[in-house]
Amino acid sequence: MRRTQFSVALSCWVLSVVAVVGTTCAADPPPRTVTRVFFQDDAERIVKWADLGLQGSTLSLTATGSVEGFPKLDADEQRLVQMEAARGFLLVGVRDEDDGAFGSGWILIDTGVEEEEHGDHSHWTYVRPPRVRALTIDKQQGNPAHLYCYDNVFYLANDRKNGYTRLDPAAITAEDEDGAISRRAVFHPGGGGHITLAASKRWGYSTWIGRPNDKEGGGQGGRVDITPLAAAGSGSSPQIGLSITLPHGGLHGATFCQGKVFFAPSDGVCWIAEPAALPKTADEIATHHLSLGQHNDKPRRTGAFQTAGKHVMFVTGSGTDAAFGLLDASAVEPEVTRVELGMAEENRPAGLQIVQPRRGSPLALVFHDHPAEVTAPNVMTLLELDPNEDGQWTDVRIVGTLDVGRSKVDGHNGHHTVDFDADRRRGVLSNPGDGTLSVFGVADRKILQTFEVGGSPSKVVTVGGRASLH
Repeated sequence: MRRTQFSVALSCWVLSVVAVVGTTCAADPPPRTVTRVFFQDDAERIVKWADLGLQGSTLSLTATGSVEGFPKLDADEQRLVQMEAARGFLLVGVRDEDDGAFGSGWILIDTGVEEEEHGDHSHWTYVRPPRVRALTIDKQQGNPAHLYCYDNVFYLANDRKNGYTRLDPAAITAEDEDGAISRRAVFHPGGGGHITLAASKRWGYSTWIGRPNDKEGGGQGGRVDITPLAAAGSGSSPQIGLSITLPHGGLHGATFCQGKVFFAPSDGVCWIAEPAALPKTADEIATHHLSLGQHNDKPRRTGAFQTAGKHVMFVTGSGTDAAFGLLDASAVEPEVTRVELGMAEENRPAGLQIVQPRRGSPLALVFHDHPAEVTAPNVMTLLELDPNEDGQWTDVRIVGTLDVGRSKVDGHNGHHTVDFDADRRRGVLSNPGDGTLSVFGVADRKILQTFEVGGSPSKVVTVGGRASLH
């Protein structure tokens, strides 16, 4: 009898264990993180973050939160400007409304995402929540507006100091505290007024915004300062090596590609070839000009560039005159290819970004931008850059437009932006006027899902690809 009771009890226990194990095994695994999303909330003057996940075919976004240690800014006096990511870090610029006298500077964030390179691919791990590693916000930072990343090195323009700060994240160690990191940020003189800049591995090229023969930008119209770059701890004190004057002023935009430096003046595009060594006089550097034509008796211009491989891209004009432009920087004499965008009269092109899908032609995405008080279509144009995949990109064409959420443009704030995961499968774009983030499928070329995040999300940066299962 006792043996029978024991056998029954044992059978019941085994069945209960099997039932529990079966239930556990049947439970859905947590979503697999596919990228970490950082975005600026213009309403709160803060950077927030969340992880985008995938479970089967279902996308999810974790609850958004603020970055640990992020400072509280004065919403009336300060605002966030551009931000860029490199080597697991995110750098954010801070600008004030008093020419830097209230408090401006930069904030460096450890994204908590680590990359392990494996030849033709990388393994990504999301090891910790993001946190601020260092920051410098005071009255001596020159009120930055523009931030760049060349060769995984940050360059922050210090407008009122007539120069820029270079910070190489590769030099930052795990033991570095705030002060040590700040000492790795090296100031370089060059540029003025409202600085835009390009950088090679050797020199920085910084601009003055003034037009020729006027007093804007300190009366330095068309001037570009060339400064040898210096790393922290090198013992050298950076100094301007040479200044050149381009044939047109009003400079707002610069980039480096294929051994050439491109600038965005008030008329077309200017470029120079990087010299093997700095000459003794500026006359020894030849300047070149590419016209973009005229509209309403005024020369067309651009204000910023994007690069991909050997190509330089930009947008120009507004309304029915809006266009996308590209050029092959490797050519001896680059020429501009122009594609009309056909926007509504109230819109202008903005937020240009490039992505190389895992298969097929590279894509360009351009938003149709307008002030918050204007009623106009909220759409995004898609362009195939190389339909025949011959590498020349001269056959670039529009392949469609997509409806997106509302922008909330107020000066430099409230614009749509988009960034892509490291696997080039998805883009995350902001809709500031709706308080939402949308996920764009690169292969599908459509909006896959939209998530409410509140506030006014504007600038977006994504870090990482699918989380490694190894």
